[in-house]
Amino acid sequence: MGALRFAGITKFFGVVRALEPLDLDVAEGEFLTLLGPSGSGKTTVLNICAGYLAPTDGRLFVNGKDVTDIPPRSRNMGMVFQNYALFPHMNVGENVAYGLKAKQRPADEIKRRVDEALKKVQLSGLNLRAVGDLSGGQQQRVALARAMVIEPDILLMDEPLGALDRQLRKDVQLEIRRMHVANPKTTIYVTHDQEEALVMSDRIAVMRNGRIVQIGSARDLYQRPADSFVARFLGESNLLPGRVLSIAGYNAEIAVDGLESPVTGKAGNSLAVGKSASMLVRPEHVRHRPGGIPARVVEAIYLGELTALRLQIAGPSGGRLAIAESPPIELWSRQNNWAASVDDVVEIGWDSESVSVLPDVTT
Repeated sequence: MGALRFAGITKFFGVVRALEPLDLDVAEGEFLTLLGPSGSGKTTVLNICAGYLAPTDGRLFVNGKDVTDIPPRSRNMGMVFQNYALFPHMNVGENVAYGLKAKQRPADEIKRRVDEALKKVQLSGLNLRAVGDLSGGQQQRVALARAMVIEPDILLMDEPLGALDRQLRKDVQLEIRRMHVANPKTTIYVTHDQEEALVMSDRIAVMRNGRIVQIGSARDLYQRPADSFVARFLGESNLLPGRVLSIAGYNAEIAVDGLESPVTGKAGNSLAVGKSASMLVRPEHVRHRPGGIPARVVEAIYLGELTALRLQIAGPSGGRLAIAESPPIELWSRQNNWAASVDDVVEIGWDSESVSVLPDVTT
């Protein structure tokens, strides 16, 4: 049993099932991210864990103890919200100290632990600063320090970076990851942002319609998605529709619309011969290959270190739109040193080991 265990947890809101039976173990010190679209059940899982929602069925265990019926204040869990939820009439130190004062800890202990928490989030010396005078990133770190200072058994974060601008969000992502590596705390992090999930997580659980459809490391999910939904949700994807011709062991052969020859790739879950499926090849695996598949450039976007090309594969069905991102030299003309232009026809290909054949899932 891990530090946190969901045993058959379900949740209904009236007649609507918001959460399918959930069996999940989170290891001590693990950073687990729940990733999925709005309405997939991520926040429901978090609120049940925190005690803000009671499950319809099932039990929740923390370090082997059943906490299902224990109120939130007695669960020793820290919560970080998207809107920070800081007290505007309190300064930084008072905000961080709030949970310790509620637990009636001695004053000298409170001071020591507040100073330690602020040091961890790189806000040392700002104890007396008004929270309204802080930047958005600093306010989020105060909220994180307040959650950490009580030394929770479990740290819960509900889309805490959603209100930050892109660059600040990336900076705080790295700060959170560094803090976790330095001081591992069992953490459940909710987001719909794939970049956050990839940067910070030990494991990622992709959710859809109230259930976990795949769980694993970022590498596992990116390289071996279970279906087209996971492939679309985690990373840029080229998904070309077709029909499964054969399945042999870990591989499957698919006839792809617009391609003359069948393609072989790693087989996803629940494939069936004769049924529709999609061929997945990630943008970084699409390469210029003389004598390969002809494709017309429909869009070329200069991105500095990369050139992103949107390609229309030719074929009797009219082809399908693919995306290629590669170092410019891969598709540049050696004669004029210019990137491939719109309406140019290039010849592309990919290695068979970089291809997956996945069942189609859209919702």
